Amino acid sequence: MSDTSKITGSHLRRAAVIYVRQSTLAQIDRNRESTARQYDLVTRAAGLGWPRAGIRVVDDDQGVSGASTAGRSGFAELAAQVGLGQVGIVLSLEVSRLARNNADWYRLLDLAGMTDTLIGDADGVYHPALFNDRLLLGMKGTMSEAELHILRARLEGGIRNKAARGELRRVLPVGLVWGEADGQILLHPDEAVRGVIAAIFEQFPTRGSARAVWLWLKDQGLKLPLQRNVYDPTAEIVWVEPTYTAVHKILTHPAYAGAYVYGKTRFERHLDEHGVVQVRRRALPQDQWQVLIPGHHPGYLDWDTYQANQARIGANTRPRAHQPGTGAIREGCALLQGLATCGVCGRKLAVLYQGPAKATPGYYCATGSLVNGRGVFHMRIGGIAVERAVVDTFLAALAPAALQACLAAVQQLEDGHDTALAQWRREVQRARYTAGKAERRYRAVDPDNRLVARGLETEWEHALGALADAESELARREAARPKTLTDAERAAILDLGNHLDQVWAAPTTTDKDRKHLLRTLLDEVNITVDRDNARAQLLLRWKGGAISELTVSTKRAQPRIRTDEDTIDLLRRLAVHYPDAVIAGILNRQGRHTARGLSYTASRVQSLRHHYNIPCHQPDQQPQDGPVLPIADAATELGVAPSTLHRWLADGFIAGEQITPGAPWRIRITNEIRALFVDTAPDGWVVMQDATKLLGVSRQTVLHRVKRGELEAVHVRSGRRKGLRINVPSPTNTPF
Repeated sequence: MSDTSKITGSHLRRAAVIYVRQSTLAQIDRNRESTARQYDLVTRAAGLGWPRAGIRVVDDDQGVSGASTAGRSGFAELAAQVGLGQVGIVLSLEVSRLARNNADWYRLLDLAGMTDTLIGDADGVYHPALFNDRLLLGMKGTMSEAELHILRARLEGGIRNKAARGELRRVLPVGLVWGEADGQILLHPDEAVRGVIAAIFEQFPTRGSARAVWLWLKDQGLKLPLQRNVYDPTAEIVWVEPTYTAVHKILTHPAYAGAYVYGKTRFERHLDEHGVVQVRRRALPQDQWQVLIPGHHPGYLDWDTYQANQARIGANTRPRAHQPGTGAIREGCALLQGLATCGVCGRKLAVLYQGPAKATPGYYCATGSLVNGRGVFHMRIGGIAVERAVVDTFLAALAPAALQACLAAVQQLEDGHDTALAQWRREVQRARYTAGKAERRYRAVDPDNRLVARGLETEWEHALGALADAESELARREAARPKTLTDAERAAILDLGNHLDQVWAAPTTTDKDRKHLLRTLLDEVNITVDRDNARAQLLLRWKGGAISELTVSTKRAQPRIRTDEDTIDLLRRLAVHYPDAVIAGILNRQGRHTARGLSYTASRVQSLRHHYNIPCHQPDQQPQDGPVLPIADAATELGVAPSTLHRWLADGFIAGEQITPGAPWRIRITNEIRALFVDTAPDGWVVMQDATKLLGVSRQTVLHRVKRGELEAVHVRSGRRKGLRINVPSPTNTPF
């Protein structure tokens, strides 16, 4: 079988390729002799006549299985070189190194036969173009594939057999450890680890979702344990911030319910978008798990509770279209979200929000029919009347159990605080142990070895700081714990149970709380709308199978729209002095709105005046020497800038009128006002700077004296030096 007569000069002029492969990284590390034998094939190729320069080694596929070509770049490169006719011979220790499935193996043989390429192994040299050699190579490939199948069957059979007895040791989630006996699983010996995991399962029934439990952990400042080395049960536990994924994994892992499981997933092969075979893992439903042994070991909850939790978590997931389920409770004000169904098709109703603040709920069926070429919903109805009827019925049904429900809610609040406090006490104990261990390590080291002592001292200081933080946090939380109810407080709560409507409507009761309450008793609210009779038929399906029927009127009471009296009174006063456009600006600046919540315009002010018979503005009929003018018109009349009049109004030099905040300032133009604005100042009147020097006072003092009438002043409105001129009654006045 080692006939070298098949080797020709054409083969020797092409490359000899040595293909080296081990299936796993462990084989590379441990089976070093096999690896060495594969690399020694270089010597064999040289002995067959190939020059050293013409020998190539392909070892890119080390640690990759030969069951398929996926991930084997070395084999793909080899096949490409063979197809291009660049290879004279392919050498491997045995053909199973090249491929362990017939599809890849025969593809290589076809390429080698067409390009006159030889195949060699430890037994000999073969030419795939020759019938006998191809037959023998085909048998070797089939045996290689069968060998892989047999090895896998033996290995998987032994694993499944051991798993069926619950003795196969696999990685356990944090909080569980393997015992010494076969298949023995125990709770984690660390009380802090057990405490926080138990708290998660205690909080889930009341919180209702994995996200709510996660938020509770964050609110209480609790951390989750993490075992970095999952294969070593004695490895140190690291405490990390909780994540939603970690909480969800704890709530859904069956091992915490005392069940031993195996085969929850299955590997499937598929082609990706590039036509490459890929392997993916698919999670299987519970009825398809290979092994499920409830009650295998002690857990944090029983199996029935675990099943109920999974059903609740599954119901929290938003259902697909036309699929049953309510989805997780959300914060919107639509109380029947997830409960309301269409009376025509039976599907879940979608929620819409209306109104200026989107605070009015409504419901509609997204499935409809075509009418005159247009889509028409099965139904659409406002939610206020429907929700009021459902809530009234619900509160009436809840009344017998209301008293105990109130006390249970208080007890639940106390238990939640007690659970968090217990975990914080364990945190203090753990921090105290860590600090003690750091101290012992520091004291045990040689004081002269400062390189080690400094590091241990720093570690001790950090441990002491963590202990102080934990103790202070525990003290703060103990002080914030709700006090135990007194007899008087319990009596008050029992009395409150007789007034559920007040509790329901209380501002402290959120819409999410109301939805939780409704779902405790209701499974479905089926709604059928009768447009002709302006009513809706409600069918309430209660937990346990009971059914109630209600009839709700869909007539909407028209709200009485009326402008407030304060705005009307202000409009009466403003209409005497200002036109409608100015009044609209004043009302808008004061933040007032129409009865429909709109801003004011001139037309809306006019409509409001007509409705209340308020006369419109008439121009002033006063004499020309004393009209009341707005600032802009008064400035034009006096020949100065409007800013000057605004400044004089602010300083109190002249008097102004303003009917209401936001209204324009107005000035009555009298002869006295006109006399204050001149083109030329009288002789002896000085500017402000000279006045301050002559009087020996500040500018502000001069302005105050002018305002009180102790000094005379005019405003020069022309010339290069406009502004105030002041009459200083002193013989030392210097003429201007």
